Amino acid sequence: MSKPQYETYGQAPFAPYEPYGGGGAAVGHGGYQDTYRPAYEMTPQAGEYDGYGAGAPGQEYGGYTESSESPEHVEYAEAADGTAYTRAEGAGGAEEAGEVGSGPLLPRQDDGARGAGRARARRAARRKRGGERPDGLRRLVPQALVVAFLAGGTSAFVANDKAIQLSVDGKSRTLHTFADDVGELLADEGVDVGTHDIVAPTADTVLASGDEIAVRYGRPVRLTLDGKSRKVWTTARTVDGALRQLGVRAEGAYLSASRGKRIAREGLDLDVRTERTVTVMADGRARTIRTNAATVHEAVEESGVTLRGSDTTSVPPDSFPRDGQTITVMRISGRKEVREEVIPYEVRKTEDASLLRGTEVVVQAGHEGARRVTYALRTVNGVKQKPRRIKSEVVREPQTRIVKVGTKAPPTSVPGADGLNWGALAACESGGRPSAVDPSGTYGGLYQFDTRTWQGLGGAGRPQDAPAAEQTHRAKKLYVQRGASPWPHCGKRL
Repeated sequence: MSKPQYETYGQAPFAPYEPYGGGGAAVGHGGYQDTYRPAYEMTPQAGEYDGYGAGAPGQEYGGYTESSESPEHVEYAEAADGTAYTRAEGAGGAEEAGEVGSGPLLPRQDDGARGAGRARARRAARRKRGGERPDGLRRLVPQALVVAFLAGGTSAFVANDKAIQLSVDGKSRTLHTFADDVGELLADEGVDVGTHDIVAPTADTVLASGDEIAVRYGRPVRLTLDGKSRKVWTTARTVDGALRQLGVRAEGAYLSASRGKRIAREGLDLDVRTERTVTVMADGRARTIRTNAATVHEAVEESGVTLRGSDTTSVPPDSFPRDGQTITVMRISGRKEVREEVIPYEVRKTEDASLLRGTEVVVQAGHEGARRVTYALRTVNGVKQKPRRIKSEVVREPQTRIVKVGTKAPPTSVPGADGLNWGALAACESGGRPSAVDPSGTYGGLYQFDTRTWQGLGGAGRPQDAPAAEQTHRAKKLYVQRGASPWPHCGKRL
């Protein structure tokens, strides 16, 4: 490694590093600057090189120690009291002549001699190893820096790693994560959380090593509780857990699925009928039972009461029995009865301009029809009920009555009869009543016309059915034709 490369590790005013030469004033140990000592310093062990000038406690020499494995190394040491020694050994242990004197290690008397001896020793070692030591040092510096960097990165890596206990829907596992909070951890693990799912602690909770995270998935349940259905969500994994979570009292209840049945993520349909108190009144006796029956009919049967024939209950048999409800059994007996009933006819009237106003003529007589009706006669608990019609059929259709109604204005006078006292004649014949009929039924009206005479005068129907004005008009016409003879007893009143 060249000198400029070493200068990248040093900073002014320190002297540049030399492989074996002495450093400047700021250099601590023969060329290695104190500024970078921590990157290379290692705890000296017996028989090892510590990289600096100071020896380990208890060793004879300061930084270079004798090694049984490398007797060929040239060693330099500085004693604890600052006295420098030099020694050179060959591969066979013999002293190397020319650079270092033979004999035991001797203390140097001054700093100049100490520096010169140190330089001579290192140059001898360099010549002996053929330049191998500088290459090793060149590799040591960057490698030591890399090791230091990796050591610091590993510490940060270990510090950020967290051991977490994650339980997802009851399945627990331990994992290591670098996530900062619960939400990031779940995202990293691919755990999707929906609206009805539960995460404890919450997603924004900061993670620490040793934390326990629980995720419970929500499951839809179509719950029919005592006849009323609704959709609910639960994070329980079994029917029993769902009932407890929903607060449903299951003691004595009917369940459509066993309590231990597992609830899949897709959910399930669950029918629950809790135990209720029901009173059944039958045959004059009350029976109170505890039941989880689905219908009133089932509850009645559980009470020991049997429904026979037309027997029924006070509430619909297929309805749901409520807690505290009283159900009355009705014993029904009955028979059928057929009756024939009259169908009244209709009356239809039409106007006729040829008839005097107030005149009605029956064109078609009306006839009543008949129908046959079947009734059910019931007795409930000994009491007769109102007949109930269950069947009806027409036996004979009714015939409509058709009537013509006159709209023609009646004449005001008849020449030769207008000055007579027609009121006196009417009072004598009928007492002044237009609808009067004699006891024999032959004569009728104000002037007691018979039907043949009436119709011969242009009248329609019967005289007693015609208005009074028309009857007077026909009487005048009869007087012109025959005089007072048609009224032998009352004609003299005219």
